Amino acid sequence: MKIQSSASTASRPELVLFAFDDHAIPLQRGVELHLRGRRAECGRTRIVLPPGPAGAPDSEHVAFYGTVTRVGDELWMWYLGQGAGETWRQRVCLATSVDGRNWEKPNLGLVEYNGGRDNNLVDMGGKVGNITACVVFYEPEEPDPARRFKMVFEDHRYGARFAVAFSKDGLRWRESERNPVGPWLEMAGGARIDDMYIICGQGGKHVPGVFRQFASHISYDFEHWSAASCLGLQRVDLAPRPRVFGRDAGEQIHLGAGLWNRGNVIIGFYGMWNGHPSNDRRMTTMDLGLALSQDGLHYREPIPNFPIVSAAEDGWAKPPHGDQALNFPALIQGQGFENIGDETLFWYGPWPEQKSDGVRLATWERDRLGYLQAYLGGPQASEDKREPHIISTPIDLEGAAARVYLNIDRLNEYSGVSVEILDERLNRLPGYTRANCNTLAESGYNQLVTWGERDFIAHSGRVRVRIDFTGLRPEDVRLFAIYIRDVI
Repeated sequence: MKIQSSASTASRPELVLFAFDDHAIPLQRGVELHLRGRRAECGRTRIVLPPGPAGAPDSEHVAFYGTVTRVGDELWMWYLGQGAGETWRQRVCLATSVDGRNWEKPNLGLVEYNGGRDNNLVDMGGKVGNITACVVFYEPEEPDPARRFKMVFEDHRYGARFAVAFSKDGLRWRESERNPVGPWLEMAGGARIDDMYIICGQGGKHVPGVFRQFASHISYDFEHWSAASCLGLQRVDLAPRPRVFGRDAGEQIHLGAGLWNRGNVIIGFYGMWNGHPSNDRRMTTMDLGLALSQDGLHYREPIPNFPIVSAAEDGWAKPPHGDQALNFPALIQGQGFENIGDETLFWYGPWPEQKSDGVRLATWERDRLGYLQAYLGGPQASEDKREPHIISTPIDLEGAAARVYLNIDRLNEYSGVSVEILDERLNRLPGYTRANCNTLAESGYNQLVTWGERDFIAHSGRVRVRIDFTGLRPEDVRLFAIYIRDVI
């Protein structure tokens, strides 16, 4: 299947139409969007990867300028650690987990540290510098086994210009002979769309006088990267926001975004740098915001300045130390998203990373970052409540059959939905009308839509999905996502 709103030309077995993606669901009447910021659980922060014991390479602090990705039946986390007595000497470490909550630091035995090899340091090829970020791609389908793991990293050996490395097992890495391969970039995330690699971070030369800009570079072989970048998202010079001058002042974007490629859409969590007008970075606050992209280059916020992970609610706290004694609540993002069972998991950390208490975990119900709901009130409520509904962008089934599933909540005897399948020109397809649609019996993350005896769509042309909010109280229903899946 293919969806018109995506830049990718590849066919996919599943399309995800999130409620907050107005490119996937462009036509809306009588509905409003709500995002669900992560709330602290009982006021406590969930720390899942603390610093190591005395003598370990991560005993001083851990920083999640790294990556979590699935490798086989496990989750692997590449993160940065710093040992005691070292200043700005971070190394790449590895942790593994089955459930994303309980992490182990395996004894890899690859790199000598403090006179021994009993540690979880990955081998970066014998060259040890101060690595300040790493984004890892795992591609098991890569025909060259030595390049199935790919890493973009930032090392002070290269003056903050980014470099790349390759690995067969994700543990032993070989740097490219072309390093450094790109310009200055403090990175957070990356994605691949068809055969194009994208790395995004804090860099570029787009807005004069603004230090932290959301910039993305591209490559087709992972070693030749564009020197020019795309400005992904803008937070400055947009009325009514006043321009505040200074390296650390004003509204900026910290380290681009950690990216979650869901096939037809990329979800990004970015650092909402809010610098104090005094230009004192100790008074900076930084929540994590939500941004979306269809092409991996241009991003938009479903609700501008909405904190999807709030630093204040996170319970962020740090003991006074050095010149960071006055630091206000602030968070950092890496590359770390995963759906496990009925949950969505996201890993992140506190900022500044020195003396950090570890990598943290935020959770939501599966894919429930935001929902569409019929109007509760307002000047047009009486008019729009007569027919609140949404219509998707055109979807090309490519001659195959597909099923429709809903991630939906709060269905009851007074509140429901009906689903129709339209052709590209908005005409109802016979057999898939509101009259044919069977009532969804209950709420859930994966509710199959059926029409009479049909449980799949069969149509030779492009189709659209229309969903009406129905019942005496249509405003009760919360629609989080629509899934279109091939019939296997």
